[in-house]
Amino acid sequence: MSDAVLTLNAGSSSLKFALYTVGGPAPRLMSRGQIEGVGTAPHLVAKGPDGAVLAERRWTDADLDHEAFFATLLAFVDDHLGGDRLCAIGHRIVHGGADFSRPVLVDDRVLARLEVLSPLAPLHQPHNLAAVRLARSGRPGLPQVACFDTAFHHGHASVVTRFALPRTWHEQGVRRYGFHGLSYEFIADELRGLDPALAAGRVIVAHLGNGASLCAIHDGRSVDTTMGFTALDGLMMGTRCGALDPGVILYLQQQGLTPDAVQTLLYEQSGLLGVSGLSSDMRVLLASLEPAAKEAVELFVYRIVREIGALAASMGGLDGLVFTAGIGENAPAIRAGVAERLGWTGLTLDGAANRAGQGLVSATQSRLKAWVIPTDEEMIIARHTMEVVESGGA
Repeated sequence: MSDAVLTLNAGSSSLKFALYTVGGPAPRLMSRGQIEGVGTAPHLVAKGPDGAVLAERRWTDADLDHEAFFATLLAFVDDHLGGDRLCAIGHRIVHGGADFSRPVLVDDRVLARLEVLSPLAPLHQPHNLAAVRLARSGRPGLPQVACFDTAFHHGHASVVTRFALPRTWHEQGVRRYGFHGLSYEFIADELRGLDPALAAGRVIVAHLGNGASLCAIHDGRSVDTTMGFTALDGLMMGTRCGALDPGVILYLQQQGLTPDAVQTLLYEQSGLLGVSGLSSDMRVLLASLEPAAKEAVELFVYRIVREIGALAASMGGLDGLVFTAGIGENAPAIRAGVAERLGWTGLTLDGAANRAGQGLVSATQSRLKAWVIPTDEEMIIARHTMEVVESGGA
């Protein structure tokens, strides 16, 4: 009998999960999947390591709540464990604030402190914590471990974390935190095995998905990143605007928009969706002939390249790039567009390798290296969860 860990990444309309056996040199994937369409057309699918479907279920009642879906997930886990024992559940928690710099065992005190951070990540934190509460209720006594997207960035210099606001606000937590840290931690670890020389140098990782950010990593450590106080900052995203002149916020409010309306506009109606007026899905926009769709794609690439320049300056140079996440891994046209605008750096992509979209995609003569590395946040969560459990939560 082996021990097993369940990882959870809860969103507003989805619940991603993965099940690992642990005890060897690294967690071993048993299955992964998600329940999507919560509130519209709920659908559970779980697949094995080879991609074969292990379980699938659809619901016709869109009003079923998260508790019902979670019970279904735990029933699947119990059936799939066989003789193995579920020993812990690890959760992706987007915001750990200034206090949580490493994964922690969740208790009532920790949960209360994390609730306070919900306004800083309104699209993510409430749903992350709802999953923790459901897991504690469904499996009382089972260790629950919180793994933070902000933790990887905790070593930033103070000049990187500060806004030019009165010091009292910084002391109250109004500062730059950075996000997508679980993804960046995984990529930094993978790069050490794939290209040790580059991993020891100055690398910018582009986590490009519906949420998008860049991270400057020097010798495996985060130096700077594009997201700041919230996951709204930095790059243009699927429905989020990214970096914005704060005067725009003042203007919107002066025009009569309430804070809630501004939040909805910036988080849910902007980005690729807002500029294109068509979709937040990069695949749809790349296939479209609409001028507004092409403009959205061009702006997305432009903002990436602009921020790459800033992060390269922050590190004092650049040796390579890594593309990851949904768009980064699967959109060769976006990688090609970024490389074209970065031609002045000496970056050149190998056309065939870029179209294939795996491994090293830079040309032999390129001054900078470019990699495509699939991210695996669930694997990092599983590793951290076992570390916390084996240490007794210390």
